[in-house]
Amino acid sequence: MLYHSTRGSGQPKNFSEVLHSGLAGDGGLFVPDLIPKLNKETLKQWKNLSYEKLAVEIISLFSGDCFTKSELTEIVYESYSGFHHKLKSPLIKLEDNHYFLELFHGPTLAFKDFAMQVIAKMFAKTLRKKNLKINIITATSGDTGSAAVEAFKCVSNVNLYVLYPHKRISQIQRKQMTTSNANNVEVFAVQGTFDDCQSIVKRLFADKALVSDVNLSGVNSINWVRILVQIIYYFSAFYQLNNLSKEKLNFCVPTGNFGDAYAGYIAKKMGLPIKKIIVATNKNDILDRVFKTGVYRSNSVSKTLSPSMDIQVASNFERLLFDLLDGDAGEVSKLMHNLSDKGGFNLEKKTISLIEKEFASGAVTDEDTLATINKYYSKRDIILCPHSAIGVRVAKNFLGAGDTIVSLGTAHPAKFKETVESALNMSIPMPSVLKDIMKKQESVKVILPSKDLVAEEIRKKAI
Repeated sequence: MLYHSTRGSGQPKNFSEVLHSGLAGDGGLFVPDLIPKLNKETLKQWKNLSYEKLAVEIISLFSGDCFTKSELTEIVYESYSGFHHKLKSPLIKLEDNHYFLELFHGPTLAFKDFAMQVIAKMFAKTLRKKNLKINIITATSGDTGSAAVEAFKCVSNVNLYVLYPHKRISQIQRKQMTTSNANNVEVFAVQGTFDDCQSIVKRLFADKALVSDVNLSGVNSINWVRILVQIIYYFSAFYQLNNLSKEKLNFCVPTGNFGDAYAGYIAKKMGLPIKKIIVATNKNDILDRVFKTGVYRSNSVSKTLSPSMDIQVASNFERLLFDLLDGDAGEVSKLMHNLSDKGGFNLEKKTISLIEKEFASGAVTDEDTLATINKYYSKRDIILCPHSAIGVRVAKNFLGAGDTIVSLGTAHPAKFKETVESALNMSIPMPSVLKDIMKKQESVKVILPSKDLVAEEIRKKAI
């Protein structure tokens, strides 16, 4: 399978090249030439597979000859060996027709572990094969950075550089990034928003001399492989519900950068019987606005109780646009330049209509987030993190028509201890892994939102 940029420039790349590149050279995002279509018989055959075996089957559809089946199996099993639940993504019932997919049983207690662990093992294997060294840059609104540090801190031939918005993530998220003591990890607190961090990353990739000199790669959700690995737990939820003979499912996804929701969209295109992906946002509601009005226009980023969703430019929306516009890279490129130059763009009615067929959306205030956390603890003795609470709250708006909705639980509540405790007016238990990091010394550099500063730091340490 080959991959091409959403903006149309450059030669197609294979899976290994896409893994190592992250962002396309023209500033676009890589997408596969085709999405494999699964028939009903294949869906039935996969019904009793373990999470690991399911992962191998799905990833192999996209990875071409990059890995043998044996190599891919080794990668997957090693990646998920550190998860704390045998099902990896267990499903629990919240209420009639409403389920909750727990995606926080990985090493850093957030859904980002699913993809990041696999990507790190893929990097380790492919770099050894080719005797390559690589420098990885990632922007994070909290959990991606934590997962990346945990996954890459012991990978040889890799340096990892993490950018997060200074004072805009939880204390525990910060500690998870800044206490690794790994020689191959550098963490930068950027005096700005996540969008500023993401902009720096994109500008670094636009610096072709830098990319070439230091062999630069990226592992936040601009990297297609992140999207690919997140597809798997949509299938897992489907099978846990034994949904082969039932009506189509809806998934409600709390989102900022649109990567997780886009993964669900790809799962549907592969043949998983999904009715709609319901996108849940906080006050930074650019996706809710564009889905309802067709106007994609960024505002200033508001600080909320769900910091991992404090994003106003959802990068993976570009991938969706490319698909909805029938692969018209020229039109996508034009819209993206309008976003960067004019602050936004308006979608045509035809495109809006296509979005409405596939998606629904809603936005939640901080007050409703706190109320939802309190409600489900009182009602079901379930503690939600503020991001998961947003998904659960938006899902409630779509219950009642008989459809089943699965809300994605994106992080362990203890990662946002202060917010959750204020909602419940009580202390909550801390997993031992989080207790331990709170005692560790931090290492972080606070910097201005400057691409040149980050480039200089990378060149200093580049391997």
